[in-house]
Amino acid sequence: MQILPPETDFAVRRRPAALSEKVLARADAAAFLVGDADPRAALAGLPHAPLWQSLYRKSGRTSPTPLLVTRLPNARQTLAAVGFVGPGAGGFERLTLAGKLMHELVKPGVRTLQCHAVALDADATAAALEVLASAAMAHAAPMPQLKSKPLPVAELRTIDVHGGRSSDLAFAAATSAGNHLARWLTALPPNELDCLSYRRALARLARREGWSFRFYDERALARLGAGAFLAVSRANEHRGAGIARLSYRPRGARRGPPIGLVGKGICFDTGGINLKSHKSMYRMHGDMQGSAVAVGTLLALSRTRAPVEVDCWLALTENQIGPRAYRPQEVVRAMNGVTIQVVHSDAEGRMVLADALALASRAKPAVLVDFATLTGACVNALTDRYSGAFTNRPDLHESLQSAGRRSGERVWCFPMDKDFDRELESRVADVMQCTMESKGDHILAARFLSRFVGDGIAWVHVDLSSSERKHGLAHIPTEFTGFGVRYAMHLLDDGEFLAQAERRA
Repeated sequence: MQILPPETDFAVRRRPAALSEKVLARADAAAFLVGDADPRAALAGLPHAPLWQSLYRKSGRTSPTPLLVTRLPNARQTLAAVGFVGPGAGGFERLTLAGKLMHELVKPGVRTLQCHAVALDADATAAALEVLASAAMAHAAPMPQLKSKPLPVAELRTIDVHGGRSSDLAFAAATSAGNHLARWLTALPPNELDCLSYRRALARLARREGWSFRFYDERALARLGAGAFLAVSRANEHRGAGIARLSYRPRGARRGPPIGLVGKGICFDTGGINLKSHKSMYRMHGDMQGSAVAVGTLLALSRTRAPVEVDCWLALTENQIGPRAYRPQEVVRAMNGVTIQVVHSDAEGRMVLADALALASRAKPAVLVDFATLTGACVNALTDRYSGAFTNRPDLHESLQSAGRRSGERVWCFPMDKDFDRELESRVADVMQCTMESKGDHILAARFLSRFVGDGIAWVHVDLSSSERKHGLAHIPTEFTGFGVRYAMHLLDDGEFLAQAERRA
Protein backbone atom coordinates (compact mmCIF):
# COMPACT_ATOMS: atom_id res chain seq x y z
CA MET A 1 0.00 0.00 0.00
CA GLN A 2 1.21 3.50 -0.76
CA ILE A 3 2.04 5.53 2.33
CA LEU A 4 1.32 8.95 0.86
CA PRO A 5 -2.25 9.54 -0.34
CA PRO A 6 -2.99 9.83 -4.04
CA GLU A 7 -3.08 13.39 -5.28
CA THR A 8 -6.70 14.44 -5.63
CA ASP A 9 -7.43 16.07 -8.95
CA PHE A 10 -10.45 18.18 -8.05
CA ALA A 11 -11.01 21.20 -10.24
CA VAL A 12 -12.40 23.85 -7.88
CA ARG A 13 -13.66 26.67 -10.09
CA ARG A 14 -15.23 29.99 -9.24
CA ARG A 15 -18.23 30.71 -11.45
CA PRO A 16 -20.62 33.65 -11.77
CA ALA A 17 -23.37 33.71 -9.17
CA ALA A 18 -26.04 33.19 -11.85
CA LEU A 19 -28.71 30.65 -10.93
CA SER A 20 -31.22 29.20 -13.36
CA GLU A 21 -32.71 25.90 -14.47
CA LYS A 22 -30.29 25.92 -17.40
CA VAL A 23 -27.27 26.39 -15.09
CA LEU A 24 -28.38 23.58 -12.76
CA ALA A 25 -28.88 21.19 -15.68
CA ARG A 26 -25.12 21.27 -16.32
CA ALA A 27 -24.27 19.47 -13.06
CA ASP A 28 -24.70 15.98 -11.67
CA ALA A 29 -25.41 17.49 -8.24
CA ALA A 30 -26.03 20.89 -6.65
CA ALA A 31 -25.82 22.10 -3.06
CA PHE A 32 -27.61 25.17 -1.71
CA LEU A 33 -27.07 26.95 1.58
CA VAL A 34 -30.06 29.26 2.08
CA GLY A 35 -30.56 31.99 4.66
CA ASP A 36 -33.32 31.00 7.07
CA ALA A 37 -34.63 34.50 7.83
CA ASP A 38 -37.54 33.87 5.43
CA PRO A 39 -37.20 30.33 4.04
CA ARG A 40 -40.38 30.43 1.96
CA ALA A 41 -39.34 33.61 0.21
CA ALA A 42 -35.83 32.25 -0.40
CA LEU A 43 -37.18 29.04 -1.89
CA ALA A 44 -39.51 31.04 -4.13
CA GLY A 45 -36.41 32.52 -5.77
CA LEU A 46 -34.84 29.14 -6.59
CA PRO A 47 -35.22 27.39 -9.93
CA HIS A 48 -37.93 24.72 -9.70
CA ALA A 49 -39.46 26.75 -6.85
CA PRO A 50 -42.77 24.81 -6.63
CA LEU A 51 -40.87 21.56 -6.08
CA TRP A 52 -38.77 23.05 -3.25
CA GLN A 53 -41.79 24.70 -1.63
CA SER A 54 -43.70 21.43 -1.66
CA LEU A 55 -40.75 19.59 -0.06
CA TYR A 56 -40.43 22.33 2.57
CA ARG A 57 -44.10 22.11 3.53
CA LYS A 58 -43.85 18.34 3.94
CA SER A 59 -40.57 18.30 5.85
CA GLY A 60 -41.58 21.23 8.06
CA ARG A 61 -43.99 18.95 9.83
CA THR A 62 -41.14 16.88 11.24
CA SER A 63 -38.22 19.31 11.54
CA PRO A 64 -37.94 23.07 12.14
CA THR A 65 -34.67 23.10 10.13
CA PRO A 66 -35.25 20.57 7.37
CA LEU A 67 -32.75 19.26 4.86
CA LEU A 68 -34.38 19.08 1.45
CA VAL A 69 -33.09 16.49 -1.03
CA THR A 70 -34.52 15.65 -4.44
CA ARG A 71 -33.73 15.06 -8.09
CA LEU A 72 -34.59 17.98 -10.31
CA PRO A 73 -36.89 17.48 -13.29
CA ASN A 74 -34.28 18.17 -15.96
CA ALA A 75 -32.65 15.95 -18.57
CA ARG A 76 -29.72 15.20 -16.24
CA GLN A 77 -31.92 14.60 -13.21
CA THR A 78 -29.55 16.70 -11.13
CA LEU A 79 -29.36 15.52 -7.52
CA ALA A 80 -29.91 18.62 -5.36
CA ALA A 81 -29.98 19.43 -1.66
CA VAL A 82 -30.93 22.55 0.31
CA GLY A 83 -29.88 23.41 3.86
CA PHE A 84 -30.92 26.44 5.89
CA VAL A 85 -28.32 28.49 7.74
CA GLY A 86 -29.03 31.10 10.38
CA PRO A 87 -27.51 34.61 10.32
CA GLY A 88 -25.54 33.99 13.50
CA ALA A 89 -24.20 30.56 12.56
CA GLY A 90 -20.59 29.97 13.51
CA GLY A 91 -17.93 28.03 11.65
CA PHE A 92 -18.78 24.69 13.25
CA GLU A 93 -22.51 25.02 12.47
CA ARG A 94 -21.82 25.92 8.85
CA LEU A 95 -19.37 23.06 8.39
CA THR A 96 -21.75 20.57 9.99
CA LEU A 97 -24.60 21.61 7.72
CA ALA A 98 -22.34 21.49 4.66
CA GLY A 99 -21.23 18.02 5.71
CA LYS A 100 -24.85 16.84 5.87
CA LEU A 101 -25.48 18.16 2.36
CA MET A 102 -22.41 16.43 0.96
CA HIS A 103 -23.37 13.18 2.65
CA GLU A 104 -26.41 13.25 0.38
CA LEU A 105 -24.66 14.47 -2.76
CA VAL A 106 -21.11 13.10 -3.03
CA LYS A 107 -21.87 9.61 -4.29
CA PRO A 108 -20.60 7.30 -7.04
CA GLY A 109 -21.76 8.70 -10.38
CA VAL A 110 -21.55 12.34 -9.29
CA ARG A 111 -18.62 13.89 -11.15
CA THR A 112 -19.69 17.55 -11.32
CA LEU A 113 -21.04 19.50 -8.34
CA GLN A 114 -22.33 23.05 -8.07
CA CYS A 115 -22.30 25.09 -4.84
CA HIS A 116 -24.74 27.98 -4.35
CA ALA A 117 -25.55 30.39 -1.51
CA VAL A 118 -28.94 32.15 -1.49
CA ALA A 119 -30.47 34.94 0.61
CA LEU A 120 -27.24 35.66 2.51
CA ASP A 121 -25.18 38.84 2.76
CA ALA A 122 -21.79 39.08 1.06
CA ASP A 123 -19.67 37.81 3.97
CA ALA A 124 -22.10 35.03 4.83
CA THR A 125 -22.24 34.03 1.16
CA ALA A 126 -18.46 33.75 0.96
CA ALA A 127 -18.35 31.71 4.17
CA ALA A 128 -21.16 29.41 3.00
CA LEU A 129 -19.51 28.69 -0.34
CA GLU A 130 -16.14 28.01 1.27
CA VAL A 131 -17.59 25.42 3.65
CA LEU A 132 -19.54 23.76 0.85
CA ALA A 133 -16.36 23.36 -1.20
CA SER A 134 -14.42 22.13 1.86
CA ALA A 135 -17.10 19.58 2.75
CA ALA A 136 -17.27 18.33 -0.84
CA MET A 137 -13.51 17.76 -0.94
CA ALA A 138 -13.53 16.05 2.47
CA HIS A 139 -16.25 13.62 1.38
CA ALA A 140 -14.67 12.89 -1.99
CA ALA A 141 -11.09 12.38 -0.78
CA PRO A 142 -10.16 8.68 -0.98
CA MET A 143 -9.11 6.80 2.13
CA PRO A 144 -6.94 3.67 2.49
CA GLN A 145 -8.64 0.35 1.88
CA LEU A 146 -7.18 -3.13 1.44
CA LYS A 147 -10.32 -5.03 0.53
CA SER A 148 -10.02 -7.73 -2.13
CA LYS A 149 -13.06 -6.15 -3.74
CA PRO A 150 -12.67 -2.41 -3.11
CA LEU A 151 -15.71 -0.46 -2.02
CA PRO A 152 -17.13 2.11 -4.46
CA VAL A 153 -15.41 5.46 -4.18
CA ALA A 154 -16.54 8.99 -4.93
CA GLU A 155 -16.06 10.07 -8.53
CA LEU A 156 -16.24 13.83 -7.94
CA ARG A 157 -13.87 15.75 -10.20
CA THR A 158 -15.28 19.26 -10.66
CA ILE A 159 -16.61 21.63 -8.01
CA ASP A 160 -18.13 24.79 -9.45
CA VAL A 161 -18.60 27.48 -6.81
CA HIS A 162 -21.05 30.13 -7.96
CA GLY A 163 -19.95 33.38 -6.36
CA GLY A 164 -17.69 33.93 -3.36
CA ARG A 165 -13.99 34.81 -3.38
CA SER A 166 -11.22 33.08 -5.32
CA SER A 167 -8.83 33.45 -2.37
CA ASP A 168 -11.26 31.53 -0.15
CA LEU A 169 -11.38 28.66 -2.63
CA ALA A 170 -7.58 28.46 -2.86
CA PHE A 171 -7.43 28.43 0.95
CA ALA A 172 -10.09 25.69 1.09
CA ALA A 173 -8.30 23.52 -1.47
CA ALA A 174 -4.94 23.80 0.32
CA THR A 175 -6.47 23.16 3.74
CA SER A 176 -8.41 20.16 2.41
CA ALA A 177 -5.20 18.71 0.96
CA GLY A 178 -3.51 19.04 4.34
CA ASN A 179 -6.45 17.49 6.17
CA HIS A 180 -6.58 14.61 3.68
CA LEU A 181 -2.88 13.90 4.21
CA ALA A 182 -3.40 13.85 7.99
CA ARG A 183 -6.42 11.53 7.80
CA TRP A 184 -4.82 9.18 5.28
CA LEU A 185 -1.62 8.73 7.29
CA THR A 186 -3.54 8.14 10.50
CA ALA A 187 -5.84 5.55 8.94
CA LEU A 188 -2.97 3.38 7.64
CA PRO A 189 -2.55 0.01 9.40
CA PRO A 190 0.44 -0.16 11.76
CA ASN A 191 2.11 -2.87 9.68
CA GLU A 192 2.07 -0.42 6.76
CA LEU A 193 2.99 2.80 8.60
CA ASP A 194 5.77 2.37 11.11
CA CYS A 195 8.41 4.97 11.80
CA LEU A 196 10.66 3.46 9.12
CA SER A 197 8.14 3.74 6.30
CA TYR A 198 6.96 7.09 7.70
CA ARG A 199 10.48 8.51 7.43
CA ARG A 200 10.80 7.35 3.81
CA ALA A 201 7.40 8.80 2.92
CA LEU A 202 8.26 12.15 4.49
CA ALA A 203 11.48 12.31 2.50
CA ARG A 204 9.51 11.69 -0.71
CA LEU A 205 6.93 14.30 0.28
CA ALA A 206 9.68 16.85 0.94
CA ARG A 207 11.21 16.25 -2.50
CA ARG A 208 7.81 16.58 -4.16
CA GLU A 209 6.90 19.82 -2.37
CA GLY A 210 10.33 21.46 -2.48
CA TRP A 211 11.01 21.33 1.27
CA SER A 212 14.30 20.52 2.93
CA PHE A 213 14.42 17.31 4.98
CA ARG A 214 16.68 16.21 7.80
CA PHE A 215 16.36 13.21 10.08
CA TYR A 216 17.91 13.03 13.54
CA ASP A 217 18.34 9.29 14.07
CA GLU A 218 19.01 7.64 17.42
CA ARG A 219 22.78 8.15 17.14
CA ALA A 220 22.34 11.85 16.44
CA LEU A 221 19.82 12.16 19.28
CA ALA A 222 22.20 10.37 21.66
CA ARG A 223 24.91 12.91 20.80
CA LEU A 224 22.40 15.69 21.49
CA GLY A 225 21.48 14.17 24.86
CA ALA A 226 17.85 13.36 23.97
CA GLY A 227 17.38 10.87 26.80
CA ALA A 228 13.63 11.32 27.07
CA PHE A 229 12.99 10.34 23.43
CA LEU A 230 15.51 7.51 23.52
CA ALA A 231 13.94 6.01 26.64
CA VAL A 232 10.74 5.45 24.67
CA SER A 233 12.37 4.22 21.45
CA ARG A 234 14.83 1.76 22.96
CA ALA A 235 12.32 -1.14 23.10
CA ASN A 236 11.83 -1.04 19.31
CA GLU A 237 13.11 -4.07 17.40
CA HIS A 238 14.65 -1.65 14.88
CA ARG A 239 16.83 1.40 15.31
CA GLY A 240 14.87 3.57 12.88
CA ALA A 241 13.19 5.99 15.29
CA GLY A 242 14.09 9.64 15.34
CA ILE A 243 12.98 13.25 14.87
CA ALA A 244 12.26 14.50 11.35
CA ARG A 245 12.67 18.15 10.43
CA LEU A 246 10.93 19.46 7.31
CA SER A 247 11.49 23.10 6.36
CA TYR A 248 9.51 25.36 4.04
CA ARG A 249 11.41 28.40 2.79
CA PRO A 250 9.37 30.46 0.31
CA ARG A 251 10.83 33.18 -1.82
CA GLY A 252 10.05 36.61 -0.49
CA ALA A 253 9.26 35.34 3.01
CA ARG A 254 8.81 38.02 5.63
CA ARG A 255 11.83 38.79 7.72
CA GLY A 256 11.96 37.26 11.13
CA PRO A 257 12.18 33.91 12.86
CA PRO A 258 10.29 30.90 11.46
CA ILE A 259 7.07 29.35 12.71
CA GLY A 260 7.67 26.02 14.43
CA LEU A 261 5.25 23.08 14.19
CA VAL A 262 5.80 19.99 16.36
CA GLY A 263 3.92 16.68 16.22
CA LYS A 264 3.75 13.55 18.32
CA GLY A 265 4.37 10.57 16.03
CA ILE A 266 3.88 7.41 18.07
CA CYS A 267 3.20 4.98 15.23
CA PHE A 268 1.87 2.35 17.63
CA ASP A 269 1.43 2.62 21.37
CA THR A 270 1.27 -0.59 23.39
CA GLY A 271 1.62 1.36 26.61
CA GLY A 272 5.02 -0.23 27.22
CA ILE A 273 5.71 -1.92 30.55
CA ASN A 274 2.42 -0.44 31.81
CA LEU A 275 0.63 -2.37 29.07
CA LYS A 276 -2.67 -1.06 27.78
CA SER A 277 -5.81 -3.18 27.84
CA HIS A 278 -7.12 -4.52 24.53
CA LYS A 279 -9.84 -1.88 24.29
CA SER A 280 -7.40 0.94 25.02
CA MET A 281 -4.77 -0.40 22.59
CA TYR A 282 -7.11 -1.20 19.69
CA ARG A 283 -6.79 2.10 17.82
CA MET A 284 -3.31 3.07 18.94
CA HIS A 285 -2.02 3.08 15.38
CA GLY A 286 -3.63 6.53 15.42
CA ASP A 287 -1.38 7.82 18.20
CA MET A 288 0.74 9.51 15.52
CA GLN A 289 -2.05 11.87 14.47
CA GLY A 290 -0.30 14.88 16.02
CA SER A 291 2.58 14.41 13.58
CA ALA A 292 0.12 13.93 10.70
CA VAL A 293 -1.64 17.18 11.59
CA ALA A 294 1.67 19.03 11.81
CA VAL A 295 2.86 17.86 8.39
CA GLY A 296 -0.65 18.37 6.97
CA THR A 297 -0.50 21.97 8.18
CA LEU A 298 2.91 22.37 6.57
CA LEU A 299 1.49 21.07 3.29
CA ALA A 300 -1.47 23.46 3.47
CA LEU A 301 0.77 26.45 4.22
CA SER A 302 3.04 25.50 1.36
CA ARG A 303 0.13 25.10 -1.07
CA THR A 304 -1.13 28.58 -0.21
CA ARG A 305 2.42 29.91 -0.69
CA ALA A 306 2.29 31.45 2.76
CA PRO A 307 4.98 34.17 3.00
CA VAL A 308 6.48 32.77 6.21
CA GLU A 309 9.27 30.31 6.91
CA VAL A 310 8.11 27.14 8.66
CA ASP A 311 9.95 24.30 10.40
CA CYS A 312 8.05 21.10 11.13
CA TRP A 313 9.46 18.70 13.75
CA LEU A 314 8.01 15.18 13.99
CA ALA A 315 8.93 12.79 16.82
CA LEU A 316 8.63 9.31 15.23
CA THR A 317 8.81 6.06 17.16
CA GLU A 318 6.75 3.20 18.52
CA ASN A 319 6.15 2.57 22.23
CA GLN A 320 6.77 -1.16 22.50
CA ILE A 321 6.79 -3.79 25.20
CA GLY A 322 9.94 -5.86 25.70
CA PRO A 323 13.03 -6.45 27.82
CA ARG A 324 14.52 -3.09 26.77
CA ALA A 325 11.35 -1.06 27.50
CA TYR A 326 11.77 1.88 29.84
CA ARG A 327 10.32 1.45 33.33
CA PRO A 328 8.71 3.43 36.15
CA GLN A 329 11.22 5.03 38.51
CA GLU A 330 13.93 5.38 35.89
CA VAL A 331 15.49 8.84 35.72
CA VAL A 332 16.46 10.16 32.30
CA ARG A 333 17.94 13.44 31.12
CA ALA A 334 16.27 15.40 28.30
CA MET A 335 18.11 17.38 25.65
CA ASN A 336 17.88 20.67 27.57
CA GLY A 337 19.40 19.08 30.67
CA VAL A 338 16.17 18.63 32.65
CA THR A 339 16.06 15.28 34.49
CA ILE A 340 12.78 13.34 34.49
CA GLN A 341 11.54 10.74 36.95
CA VAL A 342 9.52 8.18 34.98
CA VAL A 343 6.18 7.31 36.57
CA HIS A 344 4.23 5.52 33.84
CA SER A 345 5.47 4.10 30.53
CA ASP A 346 2.16 4.96 28.85
CA ALA A 347 2.90 8.67 29.26
CA GLU A 348 5.37 8.31 26.41
CA GLY A 349 3.95 11.14 24.31
CA ARG A 350 5.19 13.85 26.64
CA MET A 351 8.61 12.16 26.72
CA VAL A 352 9.19 12.30 22.95
CA LEU A 353 7.66 15.77 22.75
CA ALA A 354 10.00 17.01 25.48
CA ASP A 355 13.05 16.46 23.30
CA ALA A 356 11.25 17.53 20.11
CA LEU A 357 10.28 20.84 21.73
CA ALA A 358 13.80 21.33 23.08
CA LEU A 359 15.27 20.68 19.63
CA ALA A 360 12.72 22.92 17.89
CA SER A 361 13.45 25.69 20.41
CA ARG A 362 17.06 25.86 19.19
CA ALA A 363 15.78 27.39 15.93
CA LYS A 364 14.33 30.32 17.96
CA PRO A 365 10.88 30.24 16.31
CA ALA A 366 8.51 33.18 16.49
CA VAL A 367 5.87 30.80 17.83
CA LEU A 368 5.94 27.08 18.52
CA VAL A 369 2.72 25.07 18.05
CA ASP A 370 2.61 21.39 18.95
CA PHE A 371 -0.12 18.83 18.24
CA ALA A 372 -0.58 15.59 20.13
CA THR A 373 -3.14 12.93 20.97
CA LEU A 374 -1.80 13.28 24.47
CA THR A 375 -4.29 12.62 27.27
CA GLY A 376 -7.56 10.86 27.95
CA ALA A 377 -8.14 13.53 30.58
CA CYS A 378 -8.69 16.11 27.84
CA VAL A 379 -11.32 13.88 26.21
CA ASN A 380 -13.00 13.47 29.59
CA ALA A 381 -13.00 17.23 30.09
CA LEU A 382 -14.19 18.31 26.63
CA THR A 383 -15.55 15.16 24.91
CA ASP A 384 -14.45 14.59 21.32
CA ARG A 385 -16.14 17.73 19.96
CA TYR A 386 -13.53 20.22 21.19
CA SER A 387 -9.76 20.00 21.57
CA GLY A 388 -7.77 21.51 24.41
CA ALA A 389 -5.41 24.46 23.98
CA PHE A 390 -2.65 25.52 26.36
CA THR A 391 -0.16 28.35 26.11
CA ASN A 392 2.60 30.03 28.08
CA ARG A 393 1.11 33.39 26.95
CA PRO A 394 -2.28 33.81 28.69
CA ASP A 395 -3.04 36.93 26.65
CA LEU A 396 -3.27 34.68 23.56
CA HIS A 397 -6.34 32.84 24.89
CA GLU A 398 -8.86 34.93 22.98
CA SER A 399 -6.93 34.60 19.72
CA LEU A 400 -6.70 30.83 20.17
CA GLN A 401 -10.40 30.40 20.83
CA SER A 402 -11.39 32.89 18.15
CA ALA A 403 -9.48 30.85 15.56
CA GLY A 404 -11.50 27.84 16.68
CA ARG A 405 -14.77 29.68 16.21
CA ARG A 406 -13.78 30.96 12.76
CA SER A 407 -12.37 27.68 11.52
CA GLY A 408 -15.11 25.47 12.93
CA GLU A 409 -12.47 23.35 14.68
CA ARG A 410 -13.20 24.44 18.20
CA VAL A 411 -10.71 24.62 21.07
CA TRP A 412 -10.98 25.50 24.73
CA CYS A 413 -8.10 27.08 26.64
CA PHE A 414 -7.15 25.51 29.96
CA PRO A 415 -5.23 27.16 32.82
CA MET A 416 -1.46 26.87 33.04
CA ASP A 417 -0.78 28.40 36.47
CA LYS A 418 2.64 27.66 37.94
CA ASP A 419 1.23 26.21 41.16
CA PHE A 420 0.23 23.07 39.20
CA ASP A 421 3.96 22.28 39.18
CA ARG A 422 3.72 21.21 42.82
CA GLU A 423 2.01 18.02 41.64
CA LEU A 424 5.08 17.17 39.54
CA GLU A 425 7.76 17.78 42.17
CA SER A 426 10.23 14.90 42.43
CA ARG A 427 12.65 13.99 45.20
CA VAL A 428 15.14 12.41 42.80
CA ALA A 429 14.86 14.45 39.59
CA ASP A 430 13.98 17.91 38.34
CA VAL A 431 10.43 16.91 37.42
CA MET A 432 8.08 13.94 37.51
CA GLN A 433 6.78 12.74 34.17
CA CYS A 434 3.18 12.60 35.50
CA THR A 435 1.32 11.66 38.67
CA MET A 436 -0.12 8.32 39.74
CA GLU A 437 -3.64 9.73 39.42
CA SER A 438 -5.39 10.96 36.27
CA LYS A 439 -6.78 14.10 37.93
CA GLY A 440 -6.05 17.06 35.67
CA ASP A 441 -3.52 15.08 33.65
CA HIS A 442 -4.07 17.23 30.55
CA ILE A 443 -3.04 20.33 32.53
CA LEU A 444 -0.10 18.58 34.20
CA ALA A 445 1.08 17.26 30.84
CA ALA A 446 1.10 20.81 29.49
CA ARG A 447 2.99 22.07 32.54
CA PHE A 448 5.52 19.26 32.04
CA LEU A 449 5.99 20.15 28.36
CA SER A 450 6.48 23.82 29.16
CA ARG A 451 9.76 22.87 30.87
CA PHE A 452 11.25 22.05 27.45
CA VAL A 453 10.25 25.19 25.54
CA GLY A 454 13.09 27.68 25.18
CA ASP A 455 13.04 30.93 27.13
CA GLY A 456 11.11 33.74 25.48
CA ILE A 457 9.39 31.51 22.89
CA ALA A 458 5.61 31.82 22.55
CA TRP A 459 4.24 28.28 22.70
CA VAL A 460 0.84 26.69 22.02
CA HIS A 461 0.05 23.07 22.85
CA VAL A 462 -3.04 21.46 21.26
CA ASP A 463 -4.24 18.26 22.95
CA LEU A 464 -6.21 16.61 20.16
CA SER A 465 -9.25 15.26 21.97
CA SER A 466 -11.19 15.75 18.70
CA SER A 467 -8.79 13.63 16.64
CA GLU A 468 -11.10 10.63 16.64
CA ARG A 469 -14.89 10.57 16.67
CA LYS A 470 -17.34 7.94 15.50
CA HIS A 471 -19.09 9.08 12.30
CA GLY A 472 -16.70 12.05 12.00
CA LEU A 473 -16.99 15.67 13.10
CA ALA A 474 -18.45 18.73 11.36
CA HIS A 475 -17.73 18.32 7.62
CA ILE A 476 -15.33 15.39 8.05
CA PRO A 477 -17.04 12.02 7.46
CA THR A 478 -14.26 9.70 8.73
CA GLU A 479 -13.55 8.50 12.26
CA PHE A 480 -10.03 9.96 12.24
CA THR A 481 -10.80 13.63 11.69
CA GLY A 482 -7.47 15.32 10.95
CA PHE A 483 -8.59 17.98 13.43
CA GLY A 484 -6.02 20.73 13.72
CA VAL A 485 -5.03 21.46 10.12
CA ARG A 486 -7.96 23.77 9.47
CA TYR A 487 -7.58 25.29 12.94
CA ALA A 488 -3.88 25.98 12.48
CA MET A 489 -4.43 27.52 9.06
CA HIS A 490 -6.89 30.04 10.50
CA LEU A 491 -4.67 30.71 13.51
CA LEU A 492 -1.47 31.24 11.51
CA ASP A 493 -3.31 33.30 8.90
CA ASP A 494 -4.12 35.79 11.66
CA GLY A 495 -1.45 38.47 11.42
CA GLU A 496 -2.50 39.93 14.75
CA PHE A 497 -1.94 36.57 16.48
CA LEU A 498 1.59 36.30 15.06
CA ALA A 499 2.39 39.91 15.92
CA GLN A 500 1.05 39.45 19.43
CA ALA A 501 3.07 36.26 19.91
CA GLU A 502 6.26 37.93 18.70
CA ARG A 503 5.72 40.99 20.86
CA ARG A 504 5.31 38.87 23.95
CA ALA A 505 8.30 36.70 23.02
